[in-house]
Amino acid sequence: MADPQQWHGTTILTVRKGSSVVIAGDGQVSLGQTVIKANARKVRPIGTGGQVIAGFAGATADAMTLFERLEGKLEKYPSQLARACVDLAKDWRTDRYLRRLEAMMLVADRTVTLVLTGTGDVLEPEGGVAAIGSGGNYALAAARALIDSDMDAEAIARKAMAIAAEICVYTNTNLTIEKL
Repeated sequence: MADPQQWHGTTILTVRKGSSVVIAGDGQVSLGQTVIKANARKVRPIGTGGQVIAGFAGATADAMTLFERLEGKLEKYPSQLARACVDLAKDWRTDRYLRRLEAMMLVADRTVTLVLTGTGDVLEPEGGVAAIGSGGNYALAAARALIDSDMDAEAIARKAMAIAAEICVYTNTNLTIEKL
């Protein structure tokens, strides 16, 4: 089995502007210097009626476990994304099984965007922009530079992801975009 530290290839970006929020993710999964998959789907709607969108960086099986857990928390706390995320973060940090999961998540609903980590962090980014993953810093810098432009949230996300793909070898232009 390959060393998990050698798995790379995720850029997830969220842009909130005006009345819309977008999460975009690239499709590349790499092992060392080899592209294993170019069209992975790392962003999806979750919760009842798809009122929450989420993207992950990290091990896929771990992320799927976290998506399922978050969906359960959203059923317990309908229309309370922040509360559901804090409850998930508590479990993630204290549960012996969940503590071993290696992933990060960006989640958003119509009112809030949050970054979730396995260290118990539930962070609301400033300026309506956040990013995670191998190319996250490139996409974040590009989106921050574009946020004050006349472009809408989706256009900013697409342009920022294209810039990240030009710079980061672990990021490609096969995007999945979910919008609220």
